[in-house]
Amino acid sequence: MSDLPTVTGEFTLSNSFLGDNKQICVVTRDLQRTMRGMVRIGIGPWMVYTFSPDNVQKATYRGQPANFSMKLALSFSGTMMWEIIQPLTGPNIYDEFLEKHEEGVHHVAFNLKDIPWEDQLKVFKDHGYELIQSGIWEGRVPFAYFETEQDTTTTFEIFYIPDDFPLPEPEQWYPAAPPSR
Repeated sequence: MSDLPTVTGEFTLSNSFLGDNKQICVVTRDLQRTMRGMVRIGIGPWMVYTFSPDNVQKATYRGQPANFSMKLALSFSGTMMWEIIQPLTGPNIYDEFLEKHEEGVHHVAFNLKDIPWEDQLKVFKDHGYELIQSGIWEGRVPFAYFETEQDTTTTFEIFYIPDDFPLPEPEQWYPAAPPSR
């Protein structure tokens, strides 16, 4: 008797719940250096934000309320969102990663189709994955990371950006703002 799930389709298993991959994130000690490297390979321009207690509500770290901050840069390559994070203050999973692995790919984020947010959190819990960090950016964009590294060698994240939520104007564009701005 095997505890493996049943194959239900060409790309599905009986326990499949993840939707499309939405994002790949690199954690770095030097945001500017990493953005320069990404631009050199053709990914950009980058929108730079600071995530902090000023704009992240209900932040948690390992099951406790938390105050952490980070510089974060976003860009797109086709439909894939790229993210670069440089941790700044407070206990967080990014500093843990840097201590354990140095710099590199930290997490991938998924779209859990049309599952309501609370049910998305429950689905990971039901699959045995602990919530390790979470928050709500700008009061409208919840995000949550799960302890999946033991099974997948990386961390999995989910987040939800409402269709009517335009990304705020960034603090900085790198290497420059798009011509239409």
